[in-house]
Amino acid sequence: MTAAPPTAVPLTAAPLTAPMTAPLIVGLGEAMVLFQPADLLPLEECGTASVHVAGAELNLLAAAARAGARAAFCSRVGDDPFGRRVVAAAAGLGVGTGLVTVDGGRPTGVFMKDVRPDGARRVHYYRAGSAASALDEADAGRALAAGPGLVAVSGLTAALGDGPRRAVLRLAREAHARGVPVAVDPNLRPGLDAAVEVARALLPMTTYLLLGMDEAVPLFGTDDPAAVFALAKAAGVREVVLKAGADGCWHEGDTPTHLPSVAVRVVDPVGAGDAFAGAYLAARLAGTGPRGAAWLGTRFAARVVATAGDTEGLPSPAEVTALLTGAG
Repeated sequence: MTAAPPTAVPLTAAPLTAPMTAPLIVGLGEAMVLFQPADLLPLEECGTASVHVAGAELNLLAAAARAGARAAFCSRVGDDPFGRRVVAAAAGLGVGTGLVTVDGGRPTGVFMKDVRPDGARRVHYYRAGSAASALDEADAGRALAAGPGLVAVSGLTAALGDGPRRAVLRLAREAHARGVPVAVDPNLRPGLDAAVEVARALLPMTTYLLLGMDEAVPLFGTDDPAAVFALAKAAGVREVVLKAGADGCWHEGDTPTHLPSVAVRVVDPVGAGDAFAGAYLAARLAGTGPRGAAWLGTRFAARVVATAGDTEGLPSPAEVTALLTGAG
C-alpha cells in the first residue's frame, strides 16, 4: 500500500510572552509519547503509568517559548492518537506546529522511562519506522522557508537514519550560509557512533554548542572545560556552553566560567539539559550575555528536575517574568 503524503498541521499562535518581532527559533526533530511509572517503580513492577510528550528539540523549544522566544517545531507525526497528542502538547506549550506534517503510512514513536532500584533512569525507545524517522531534506527546506532567526538541531535526530541525517546537515549548512545562527545540542547516546560523526561535521557551522559534560570526551577526547572550549573554537564554534548536570555549567567569559547548579530537589533529571538550552538560547537572542543566559538556564533546569516529566516543571509565566529580571 502506498503511504499517503504528509499533510500540514495548522500553525498555532505564538506564546503571549513573545512579541511577533522576536526572532523565531525553529527546531527539527522527533517528539514522542512518553509512558513513565507513576509510582516511581521499575517498569516490570509498576502498577500505573503517567503519559507525557517529550523529545529533545520539542523540550528545548518549549523552554525557549516559556522564556519569551517565538518557537516552531519542524517534524513528522503519524495519523494516530499519539500524533495528535504530540501536536496538541506542542501547541499547549506555546510552540508553533505549522511545520509539523502528518504521515498516514507511519506511526508516531513512543518511549518508556524506567526507574531502576538505584534511582537511575533508563529509557526504552520504540521508534523504528516512526513518522519522524522519515524526515528528509524537504523538511529542512520547510524549516528554512519559515524564516528562522535561529535553528536548533541535535545529533540524536541525525542518528534516526540517512534521511534525518541529511535533513539536519542541510538545515545547518544552509542556515549557516544565510547567516542564521545554528544551535547544536549533540545529545550523544552510547552506541550511536554516527551521531558523533554528525556532531563533528556540524561544528564548523555551529554558533551555539550546548554540550553535556558526558558528551565532551567522545566528541573532543577530554572533559576539561578549558580544553573543550579551545578545541570547539578551533573547530569553528562561536560560543560554547558545557552542561555538567548537578555540577552546574561552564559558560563563556575571559576563560570558561563555572556557574553552580541551583537544584535543591531532584525527582527526574531527564529534560533538564533541554530546558537549560532553550532558556539559554532565548536569553541570548533577546540580547542577554552568556553569563545571564546561563543563569537563566540553570533556573529552568532546576525547576524541571524537581518534577516528573520533561516539560511539566517549566516555570510559570509569572515566575519567568521574575527570573528574566534577574537574568538581565
